[in-house]
Amino acid sequence: RMLSGDGRRSPGIFEMRKYSLKPELAGKYLSALDAYGDTRKRLLPLRLFAVPETGGKLFVATHLYGYRDIAEREEKRAKAMQDEEWLSFLSETKDCLATMESSIYVEANDTLAACGLEGGAGTSETVGDPEKPGVYEFRRYQLRLGYDTVPLFLEHYGKGLPSKLEADPKAQLVTLLYSDIGALNEVYEVWRHDDVSAMTRSRVEARKATEWRASIAQIAGLAQSFTTTIVKPVKPSVW
Repeated sequence: RMLSGDGRRSPGIFEMRKYSLKPELAGKYLSALDAYGDTRKRLLPLRLFAVPETGGKLFVATHLYGYRDIAEREEKRAKAMQDEEWLSFLSETKDCLATMESSIYVEANDTLAACGLEGGAGTSETVGDPEKPGVYEFRRYQLRLGYDTVPLFLEHYGKGLPSKLEADPKAQLVTLLYSDIGALNEVYEVWRHDDVSAMTRSRVEARKATEWRASIAQIAGLAQSFTTTIVKPVKPSVW
């Protein structure tokens, strides 16, 4: 999505929650997730709820919530724990979960805005065609330690991003996040594609973008590891 005309932006944070599901109970969890979907969206600023297609551990429910700040997160989660419908959902699904984890990320607003991108925090708009939810590509960088590492990453990334976007206008950079609470110096790109074939085409086109290739060469010197995961949204995902 492009930056709105009035230029106003939410500073925005994301909470990323990952629940490892017991394979034999994954169907039960997803059924309850669908049944209580309106409850979740009524109480929490859900953006994406997805399960993996390939590129890592399977049976992991990944969900993203966009808050204005930590205070709003605390307020909304506290209210949810007083809601009878929410408590019923938790009771019905607690036996489906093997592990749970939560991390907080800051959205790289300046980098996105410089390319005319709005980003994802603070808005609940649907991304793409609601009838064709597509797939999401999580591109994760674990950077080396150091206070200057993330700023350097964003500097290099911002220089190359316009050429990548120009190379494949159909690919949507939904958000760009860097960690604030959890594993430090971790960066996520979240891209939406119409399907896996479209994602593959996007990669091919990106390799032709000279400025993007140069940026990735600089980023490689900052990164300790890099992984990509393809996930598919499930109800009640907004994106």
